[in-house]
Amino acid sequence: MAKQFPAIDERVAEFIDRQRIFFTASAAEGTRVNISPRPTDHLHRLGPNEVAYLDLTGSGSETSAHLKADGRLTIMFCAFDGPPLILRLYGSGDVAFRGSERYRAFLDAHYGGEEPLGARQVVFLAVNLVQTSCGFGVPLFEPAGERPTLDRWAAAKGEDGLRAYRQEKNLISMDGLPTGFEEA
Repeated sequence: MAKQFPAIDERVAEFIDRQRIFFTASAAEGTRVNISPRPTDHLHRLGPNEVAYLDLTGSGSETSAHLKADGRLTIMFCAFDGPPLILRLYGSGDVAFRGSERYRAFLDAHYGGEEPLGARQVVFLAVNLVQTSCGFGVPLFEPAGERPTLDRWAAAKGEDGLRAYRQEKNLISMDGLPTGFEEA
């Protein structure tokens, strides 16, 4: 049975900390629903009602466009090992773009001021509902490891190549919405 909570409590925080992957879901009126997998090594709990993740450069920026247009964001975790559980964090999101004061403050707080390779923006979620459900249908998986592909791709592009790529691929969503992306 699903249970709902107003905030991330200690039990929920411990579950989040054990996960290796999470999924983001966003949409805006008239657009496709976007669901993306993310590594938890860039997810940070900022308080009982706020999480954020460092978003790396990718081929699109649907989440950013949807947040600019609509603001709704859901983050989902699934237990792929151990006791079954699905956890969803519902709320409103916003983005801190590269070079902004909020982006730099996030890097200072969580990355010693260093910008990880390929970093694009930080996505913040103000959590207004935490929901757990049984997860009985989630299969068991054993992680085989992290893929090095994105890091190798970003290293090969270099900072100038990444900047050009983001200007080409990350300004407009696949449905034609502006992402609001900007770089200092």
